[in-house]
Amino acid sequence: MIGAIFISLWSSLVEGIVQTSLLEWIAVLTGLGSVWYSVKENIWVYPIGMISVAIYIYLAFTYQLYADMGVNGYYFLMSIYGWYQWLQPEEKKPFKPITKNDGAYWTRSLLFFGISWITLYTILVNFTDSDVPFWDSLTTSFAIVGMWLMAEKKLEHWLFWIATDLVSIPLYFYKGLVLTSGQFLIFTLLAWSGWIRWNREWTKLQQEGTPSRVPAK
Repeated sequence: MIGAIFISLWSSLVEGIVQTSLLEWIAVLTGLGSVWYSVKENIWVYPIGMISVAIYIYLAFTYQLYADMGVNGYYFLMSIYGWYQWLQPEEKKPFKPITKNDGAYWTRSLLFFGISWITLYTILVNFTDSDVPFWDSLTTSFAIVGMWLMAEKKLEHWLFWIATDLVSIPLYFYKGLVLTSGQFLIFTLLAWSGWIRWNREWTKLQQEGTPSRVPAK
């Protein structure tokens, strides 16, 4: 029984990869590159990521993932904002440093998440033909908060990305975007790596007072 399930999943995976379009390949590769640059605190996270999200706006519309389509448009705009924010010096530091959420930021983050989820779910149920409104709105809401916190260079943005990725893996597999589903599995591993690396950088900043790095080139 288990063997049959494994063979079925493996066949679906192989078939999905074979049928993956060139456009999805480009979106996946630029998406992976963007997260890699984010882990490294490199400003290239934004221009590379903007290529990926522009493609996913089209793909999400094609596969009726309307909340994801909207959030990718949001990503694009927030990438412009984040690009600007990361290059802004702060109190004699050459670049914007990593900071942690305080109580007020956590309150805003959770409220932002809750309002986004309720709003998106209501829209998807009542005004679209989405067949996965609960999961589509859930992963999108995690991502909305994660992108905002990343632009503000908050350490906790990685936690929201991890939640986004874990929900997206089965969601995109179910929708037939197998390569993208695999991409989110890699994203999960990169997000954990980013959480550890940024935590280390934040600790170093507190101990030594040295600015976190945002290499522009």
